[in-house]
Amino acid sequence: MAVNRLLNKPVDSSATAASPRKWLLRALLRAAAVIICVVTAVFFLIRLVPGDPVKMILGEYATAEAMSGMRHKLGLDLSLWEQFIRFLHNIFTHGDTGTSIIYETSSRGLILDRAPMTLLLVAMSCLLAIIVSLVLAVLAATHKNGLLDHIIRILPAVTLGMPVFWIGLLLILLFAVRLHWFPVGGVKEGFAGSLFSLTLPAITVAFSQIPSLVRSLRAQMLEVLESDFVVTLRAAGIPNRVILFKHVLRNSALPALMLLGVNVAYLIGGTLVVEKAFGLKGIGSLLFSAISNRDFPVIQGIALYCAIFVVIIGLLVEIASGYLDPRTKGEP
Repeated sequence: MAVNRLLNKPVDSSATAASPRKWLLRALLRAAAVIICVVTAVFFLIRLVPGDPVKMILGEYATAEAMSGMRHKLGLDLSLWEQFIRFLHNIFTHGDTGTSIIYETSSRGLILDRAPMTLLLVAMSCLLAIIVSLVLAVLAATHKNGLLDHIIRILPAVTLGMPVFWIGLLLILLFAVRLHWFPVGGVKEGFAGSLFSLTLPAITVAFSQIPSLVRSLRAQMLEVLESDFVVTLRAAGIPNRVILFKHVLRNSALPALMLLGVNVAYLIGGTLVVEKAFGLKGIGSLLFSAISNRDFPVIQGIALYCAIFVVIIGLLVEIASGYLDPRTKGEP
């Protein structure tokens, strides 16, 4: 690029057009490498946990023949390398991590049966966190060092030090037990009933993400509001509303968007805990049941699917970042 400018030659359009494709290919390769590392880690880490799943299934007083038969049924009598090959074969051919020890059915089927509720809760939590953070950050940035700015900076930080399940219990006591606005737990029938029942859990999970998003977006908006191009736009007579929503927000959204992408893993972790607190039959309740029974095929499946979901979200955030700021793609 620099040589072309010095020689006053036109830039090669084919190279410029190929750059986004190369950048997207590199992003896809990075995501694939992370998924491969996750698959390997999920298999080996679960086997480092002390305890014998066969004894947990059959009990301490099971006969040696029964334990040997169960080990053969679960494939635990094979070498670690042979178990790993079988594990990879099941993943890449069936998208499955094995048969559940407790439920004696496909772990993939168990997870996919619980996944819609968890995904809906994650989506509602992200949407609430984005909307509330956007409103609070705009109000704080446009009232810099005012009373409203100080209140917005202090109040969200109060919930930052609270565990997510504690926030959920407080919201249950207030809005479900005292005011009777929402159900204490469970999910009503139908899509509308699901949205209504998941509102309080979604607010609970969103509370853990709002403080950091507000802080990041407010800081970036203040920096952009004081930049030279904003002063030029104001001098040209462009309304403040247009400047704020068309120029300032777009130039301020990238760091907050990347922060949200990083926090997706914590968001999913908080969702699994909140499901248990609100009695929701999602992936969280299935995970706690699998951990207590050492049902490692289900544990592996949940860890694997959650990790892949986080990688996909990270990839989408990277693509959105490249759209908001093409400089993040690098030079052609």
